[in-house]
Amino acid sequence: MIGKPRHQGSYPDREVDCQQAMEAGFQAIVDCMVEAGWTREEVKRALRRLIAADNMAERENARVEADLAIARAMIRAGRPQPW
Repeated sequence: MIGKPRHQGSYPDREVDCQQAMEAGFQAIVDCMVEAGWTREEVKRALRRLIAADNMAERENARVEADLAIARAMIRAGRPQPW
């Protein structure tokens, strides 16, 4: 079971609480990967790449959402789109 934040909103040590909540699951993933034949270094590199890919996807999604918001505003204003 994953632990929940002590309360909603920001509070000191919230990130530490989050880290502690995911630690057991993280260790289980690493252990399963090592058991399957991957080295700990390979697993750590793969995790870093997954995090980087998730960050890139998040930034790209935000960019697309911003572009869509601009396009919608231009349509509402009756202005032609630049594409």
